[in-house]
Amino acid sequence: MLQEVVIKTNANESLKPLLEVAIQNQLKALQHGIQRTKERVAEFEKRAGMSSSDFEKKLQSEEINETVETIDWNMELAALRLLEGQYQSLSEAKID
Repeated sequence: MLQEVVIKTNANESLKPLLEVAIQNQLKALQHGIQRTKERVAEFEKRAGMSSSDFEKKLQSEEINETVETIDWNMELAALRLLEGQYQSLSEAKID
């Protein structure tokens, strides 16, 4: 899906370089968030001795009981997917 955003300003200086820098800074922040979230997910996997994929299957089939730990793990996985999606979307952005 192609999306277009129009930005209008009365400023004398060009916005394009500012927007490019802002996007690059946001991409760096997202990369940092993705890395930290992956590290937390890896800690859950290590403690549980299973992959996140297996964890999700077992949680969905109710082979694993919901605990604070499993809720946290599940939330980290959701956060990772969100961050990766945001990174993907923003990295594809083009400023004309």
